[in-house]
Amino acid sequence: MTGEHYFTAVPGAPERRREIGFSIDGREYRLAAAAGVFSGDRLDPGTAVLLRKVAQPAPDEAGTLLDLGCGYGPIAVVLADRAPSATVYAVDVNTRALELVRENAAGRRVRAARPDEVPEEVTFSQIWSNPPIRVGKADLHDLLGRWLPRLAPGGVAWLVVARHLGGDSLQRWLTDAGWSVARHASQKGYRILRVGRESG
Repeated sequence: MTGEHYFTAVPGAPERRREIGFSIDGREYRLAAAAGVFSGDRLDPGTAVLLRKVAQPAPDEAGTLLDLGCGYGPIAVVLADRAPSATVYAVDVNTRALELVRENAAGRRVRAARPDEVPEEVTFSQIWSNPPIRVGKADLHDLLGRWLPRLAPGGVAWLVVARHLGGDSLQRWLTDAGWSVARHASQKGYRILRVGRESG
């Protein structure tokens, strides 16, 4: 996969499908994954920390949720099970990842979509993301600058970032950009940031 990354739109590497098993909320999951998508050989440790340290959303959540940079869909699938009345958008630029999400989320209220396929009028009560840090700081800031403003009033974003990959500097950048940011939890070298609008 030389010169190719999980944020490549159309992976050229052989698919090499596999099944990934993990447990969240006492429920066992077995999801299809493949080469050429983010963490295609396991549940990413940051994703695991995010899903286990943040208990939201509530089961009666009926809003619209976003899994930003969804990969093969572990966050989207878990969110859909936690809040079966909500609609979950699973957004990624990687077409192989989106195909896997559609397979893994079958029967759930999950809409797998490329960024430009999400209607402009849709806002989100919650955004969940293990963001693609390796795209580089400028592209990461552009990504968050595009999607965080689509939080609905009172909405919150949950971001997980490895400390050694810039978790603390991202928190400072978000604060400087006018967001209310709190470190919700830290575990195994990961920071979970709770992001909302500044009050007033």
